[in-house]
Amino acid sequence: MTNWDQRYQTGDMPWEKGQPVPALLELLAKHHAWGAGPVLVPGCGLGHDARALGVLDIPVVGLDISATAVALAREFPTTGQHSFEQGDFLDPEWRAGREFSAVWEHTCFCAIDPGQRADYAQAVAGCLPPGGLLAGVFFLTPHDPGEDADGPPFGVTIDELDAWFAPAFERFDGWVPRAAFPGREDREWIGLYRRR
Repeated sequence: MTNWDQRYQTGDMPWEKGQPVPALLELLAKHHAWGAGPVLVPGCGLGHDARALGVLDIPVVGLDISATAVALAREFPTTGQHSFEQGDFLDPEWRAGREFSAVWEHTCFCAIDPGQRADYAQAVAGCLPPGGLLAGVFFLTPHDPGEDADGPPFGVTIDELDAWFAPAFERFDGWVPRAAFPGREDREWIGLYRRR
């Protein structure tokens, strides 16, 4: 099991690019049905995506299991109505009594053990009301073919995503983003799901 806090403490975080994921910026330019907020960003890391969501002018909650990541995220200038919390998204006690209008997924789903994906789908469904939005950029093939990489990140297929989320969500759009961080080109997929 990955010790995420230790990785942030030692600077072993190759996923940290210093800016929001390009797929989110693309999505923000074309999709505006995020609801009244708050928007949850599980696995927010240093909070770049949470700050980018500040353009929506609604509350955004960045959540990370690493206290060090949250402390670092709080050091950046404020760009909107966002806050950062340390907690475990998969823990029902953290989610108890919380509701969000949307969830932005970038690095949480690919980082958890694939055996926890049912828990993740249940967690998202449990914190969104009917009509709530699950929007995410998912890693289809996070590693080079032939590369000996056990993950994280763990890849997924679109059919697997649809199967995980089908009990509570309907997918209404999906596409390969035009822009990506170097090395991630054509390995990511934006999926938009609406809570039933």
